[in-house]
Amino acid sequence: MRVALVQLASTIDSSQNRRLVSDRLDALAPGAADLVVLPEATMHDFGSPDHDLARHAEPLDGPFVADVTAHARRLGATVVAGMFERTDDVPYNTLVVAGPDGALQATYRKIHLYDSFGYRESDRLRGGDLEPVTIDVAGTCTGLMTCYDLRFPELGRALVDAGAELFVVPAAWVAGEGKLHHWRTLLTARALEDVVHVAAAAQGGERYTGHSLVVDPLGTVVGEGGSDEEDLVTVEIDPDAVTRARRVNPSLDNRRMGRS
Repeated sequence: MRVALVQLASTIDSSQNRRLVSDRLDALAPGAADLVVLPEATMHDFGSPDHDLARHAEPLDGPFVADVTAHARRLGATVVAGMFERTDDVPYNTLVVAGPDGALQATYRKIHLYDSFGYRESDRLRGGDLEPVTIDVAGTCTGLMTCYDLRFPELGRALVDAGAELFVVPAAWVAGEGKLHHWRTLLTARALEDVVHVAAAAQGGERYTGHSLVVDPLGTVVGEGGSDEEDLVTVEIDPDAVTRARRVNPSLDNRRMGRS
């Protein structure tokens, strides 16, 4: 499976962000990737804590999703991207999944909101239903997480129990002391404990950590970007590596607690 992680720095201008996405995805050739992942909040940055996200949230039939699905159709790839989804009240922090046919294949509404490190995401957004979401990408069952979800290993377990062999993690991982270490460590931990590939696309620039990366089922980082606003990480992963790793490390079979 060919994976492309598109690191970028979105703004609070949604139309500008759509142009940025087009510039980045137009640079990819059709057939170059099976899976293209953009960060959390690609549609519109979080902005300052008093920025009104509800005012800028879009419906699933809005311009951002229309652009993402069009890019997926041109590329012949599954494209995952983060947006703020309009509701009648408080919006969701949502991942949209566009299939290679250009159809909206799935959505995942972020379960764990970032009420941590002095920030309260739940003041502006609502959490999604407590259900794992998996999609099929080129024949591989793929689980969806968003950013802060990484700190909750029980979601990874639920995704594995639903059949996932790859986790996709769009993020806007806020920069700060020790945060890059947290990012790398948690992504590696999810790969190791769940014996899966992990592909994480991050926002870059001054505000966020960047370092989009791919980790294999034995915890080896096989691709990593830098901290710049824009980067592109392309990796070819072997889905059969999960079977081989689980044969060597049958920890999922050896569980005595929490098995579904």
